[in-house]
Amino acid sequence: MTQTQAETYQQPDAFGHFGRFGGQYVPETLMPALHELIEVYHNLDESFWREYRSYLKDYVGRPTPLYEAKRWSREAGGARIFLKREDLNHTGAHKINNTVGQILLARRMGKTRIIAETGAGQHGVATATVCALFDMPCVVYMGAEDVERQSLNVYRMKLLGAEVRPVTSGSQTLKDATNEAIRDWVTNVADSFYIIGSVVGPHPYPAMVRDFQKVIGEECLQQLDERDLKADAVVACVGGGSNAMGIFYPFIDKDTRLIGVEAAGRGVESDEHAASISKGKPGVLHGAMSMLLQDPNGQVALAHSISAGLDYPGIGPEHAHLNDTGRSAFVAVTDEQALEGVVRVSRLEGIIPALESAHAVAYVDQLARTMRPDQVILLNMSGRGDKDMNTYEKHIKPGA
Repeated sequence: MTQTQAETYQQPDAFGHFGRFGGQYVPETLMPALHELIEVYHNLDESFWREYRSYLKDYVGRPTPLYEAKRWSREAGGARIFLKREDLNHTGAHKINNTVGQILLARRMGKTRIIAETGAGQHGVATATVCALFDMPCVVYMGAEDVERQSLNVYRMKLLGAEVRPVTSGSQTLKDATNEAIRDWVTNVADSFYIIGSVVGPHPYPAMVRDFQKVIGEECLQQLDERDLKADAVVACVGGGSNAMGIFYPFIDKDTRLIGVEAAGRGVESDEHAASISKGKPGVLHGAMSMLLQDPNGQVALAHSISAGLDYPGIGPEHAHLNDTGRSAFVAVTDEQALEGVVRVSRLEGIIPALESAHAVAYVDQLARTMRPDQVILLNMSGRGDKDMNTYEKHIKPGA
């Protein structure tokens, strides 16, 4: 994407397409609900956004800090590394920025029941949280494998009053949880609102979730400006891609590198990874055209990541478009490298990242060493590591 293209970036189009990606590939049953959602969302007035911003400030705890990781920067011996501390949000991740916005929409539309899907559990917790806040029943679909490896978040959701429904089909991870949530939505479309957790799904969800998450990047621009700095590179982990899109979007018209970090799992040359951009092909999943992992027969392939939140065989259509146009780049980090990233930022900065964020940490550790000390890397610390302690105990030896 050229600078001129970036300056005039207006995506998606009226039909929800980001270039060749996006759209609405759903059963006819859902089309009236999507049309209603588009109509309500595109006509939100200032009172809605005022209420939204009020909850972000007084309930979520925004703005989140922009922290310079000085010890890590010195150890890397290259660029200055700044962390956008989304891990300090209420519930421990960026997800609540989106769930606050969507539940306010659901209330405006008169919906009385909330459905959600979750992988690492952070979106499920954020959804259960706002449902408790607004006294709405909540059903969260979660792959059975993720229920086991994210048991703490399962308990948190239940404590908040949500019903967690384990999904035992397929790979028993995020893709399958999303399948079941969509089936529920089709059956109960009249009274239920589906709070999608990432920049995926049919139009208008990818743009809508992005718009609720772009507060991350908007705050970063202001916080950098207050320091008389600009970002040379913005880095974020990518599964479906909401934390990345939230921090990327306000930088699209800036002279800044945008780098998404996918999960290489046990290696992108193996069959056990979740690198949809690096190794995927165009295809349709969960209501939109994007880049997907596929088997030789064109079926959706199983994804793998040690991180439940990145264990997804697709990516948001806007990310696929930004990659297509060259505006953003995507790299992949293995399970082992991500665990090394956990140790590095924990020991150097006293910040224990979520496994998802640790993928971005691992790449930034490499990137910083190739850059000058007067350059700035902005890393989205999308979540904290409390939920991943069971995994860390299994794979990271104390004192190692």
